[in-house]
Amino acid sequence: MYINRFLEEKLKKYLNKKEILAVVGPRQSGKTTLLKHIFKDLKNAIFLDFEDRRTLELFEYDLESFIELYIKKHDYLFIDEFQYAKEGGKNLKYIYDNHKTKIIISGSSVSGLSIHSIKYLVGRIFVFELHPFSFYEFLNYKNSELYKMINNKKKLSKQIIERIIPYFEEFCIFGGYPRVILTEDYEEKEIVLRNIYNTYFLKEIKEILNLKEDHRLSKLINTLALQIGNIINYNNLCDITEFKYKDLLDYINILEKTFIIIRSMPFYTNKRTELVKAPKSFFLDNGFRNVVVKNFQPIKDRGDRAILYENFVASEILKKEIKVKYWRTKSKAEVDFVVEKDGRIIPIEVKSFLGKPKLTKSFMSFINKYKITKGYILSDRLFGEKEKIRFRPMFLINSEL
Repeated sequence: MYINRFLEEKLKKYLNKKEILAVVGPRQSGKTTLLKHIFKDLKNAIFLDFEDRRTLELFEYDLESFIELYIKKHDYLFIDEFQYAKEGGKNLKYIYDNHKTKIIISGSSVSGLSIHSIKYLVGRIFVFELHPFSFYEFLNYKNSELYKMINNKKKLSKQIIERIIPYFEEFCIFGGYPRVILTEDYEEKEIVLRNIYNTYFLKEIKEILNLKEDHRLSKLINTLALQIGNIINYNNLCDITEFKYKDLLDYINILEKTFIIIRSMPFYTNKRTELVKAPKSFFLDNGFRNVVVKNFQPIKDRGDRAILYENFVASEILKKEIKVKYWRTKSKAEVDFVVEKDGRIIPIEVKSFLGKPKLTKSFMSFINKYKITKGYILSDRLFGEKEKIRFRPMFLINSEL
């Protein structure tokens, strides 16, 4: 079953442009399904999969025959799992420069697409990221009427907010991977998430990256899953994982490039008083994080509810193609997230529960320092405004930014 992805319309706008289109993202985020959905409506198009060794070897070792079979005869060429092509960028550049066929590819981020290919394709490729579903995509599939209500940016009644909360809580527990969303059975959701986790190690870590330290990487993932929203303590992580410092940095980079974690960097303008280097870490998907810690209890029973909420907001900000940042001074005043958009600086604070509008000293300090005209305090249910600060249920973050 195909579930509408918001990226689809954006991709369609560029189908009549010369540039190669590349869709990257984690495994099982729906890249293949999305491309096949676009493919089926095009005339004179062909869809190839580089997991087919014969097709891949033809592309790598006999490019002229590949062109004869698949390029000259078609207006559109789709290539799935492009990461398996070691010299993919060089060959694509040759095809692009000498033929008119529109090329659309997909691949995981650890691929030759990101490492080997881009240097050949500068000025010839548009890269798009397809993440697991955002909450808005999820709600649009689950209940399109409620989605329309929250997407029009009007004030929501308590009654409508209460109707949305069960969807929001389900999303915070199981996340947005398409196969997880498609099943209604909670036990099956857990099984799917375990398979996604195991496939990550089998495919990305061993098969593509050829990394041997997967048990240490597993330790690293587990530790980061328990420290969401904390500033990364590299010395502590070295002690736990037994990685050397340089190796640790390499593996954290791998986790980010393979869409497992998000690094939130400090926002600053004054190096003397504000943190400038130490990142925080979040997970791209709450469901993936929860399978790591082996906890799928309902929100009401969770001791880590605040962590799940903060992680949800970080993920939703990233899915809006906005860099995730935070603010902290050396005297430990802090704001959870700082968004820079359209020349504006927007502070965002996340509270697991808030009964009435309330601002912290840290938040007010940031507002006064940067002369903020708009900011957000996000909680589970509170909807209101106080001066230039908007109090919103955190599931509305997508439409507010």
